[in-house]
Amino acid sequence: MSIPPKIVYTVKKGWKWQWLQLMNGLAPADKNGNFQRVPSQKNNAHVPDEKDLENRERKDLPLLIIGRSCPWAHRTWLIYELRGLRDSLNLCFAKADKDGGRWLIEPEYIGCKSLLEIYQLCGTSPTFRATVPALIDPMPNNKYNPILLGNESAQLLEVLNQWPTKKNAPDLYPTNLKKEIDYWSTILQFDINDGVYKCGFARNQSAYNFSSNNLFKALSKVETCLSAKGPWLCGKDLTLADIKLFPTLIRWEVVYSTLFKCTKEPLWIFPNIWEWRQKFLELPNVSRTCNSFHWTEDYFGALFPLNPSNIIPNVPELKKIVFSPLQKF
Repeated sequence: MSIPPKIVYTVKKGWKWQWLQLMNGLAPADKNGNFQRVPSQKNNAHVPDEKDLENRERKDLPLLIIGRSCPWAHRTWLIYELRGLRDSLNLCFAKADKDGGRWLIEPEYIGCKSLLEIYQLCGTSPTFRATVPALIDPMPNNKYNPILLGNESAQLLEVLNQWPTKKNAPDLYPTNLKKEIDYWSTILQFDINDGVYKCGFARNQSAYNFSSNNLFKALSKVETCLSAKGPWLCGKDLTLADIKLFPTLIRWEVVYSTLFKCTKEPLWIFPNIWEWRQKFLELPNVSRTCNSFHWTEDYFGALFPLNPSNIIPNVPELKKIVFSPLQKF
């Protein structure tokens, strides 16, 4: 027997109300239904003294905490790999606790089993959100008194670009390109990196349409730029602009075009972006930072309002997507 239309209508209305409550807790929005990202609360990290780091034991080096699925943390992991920071900076992977809505630390660090406990150990304000990436110094001024140096990814990129390391490490934010990098950073931040989230977290059709249009206009700008002056966004050299773009585009088919409804155009319609992504993935150590299993597990498993069934989709191997000929999927 079919369900009476009035019951269907009532259930849909009730579910829509509950969905909005869940979304408001997950992703704040303005009065028009547009997603509004909460800014990071610690953005005054600094570059440590090289001699200080050289005199420390391995366990006492600063720690970069990242989550494998988080695109904002991914960009800091990329610069860690590309600049070869292993000898002067420790790396820790936080694991998403899908049921508890927090980041777990395995194995524990200085007695802390979660990222929130590390934030608390560092004496941060109770109002701070425990987010990744996070840069921790366990012994500033040669004292065991851990502090949170920073958790704002864009600012951490600039710090990590100056972080003490081997002499031949690339400068990804050179003085002569800073203006151009900053120009692209603004476009990428608002319309692409945040743009995919604005599509996925839109509260209504109007907000979604607005964000989707802006997202694909920005991708067209990237495509035009790469066509005119590639292979990288600012010309012949890889820069922070490319670092900021890659985590979003490498997740495109397995997460954003499906879960976040970024479907106005397939990515293969931008041939220069397609080739750019292939070139980036082939850079030394970049592929080790990319795992589509972790991405689908965390996005589809944790974002209940967008995927209430909690069914994790099967996705192609990442390299099969990236290195496929220009054609539809």
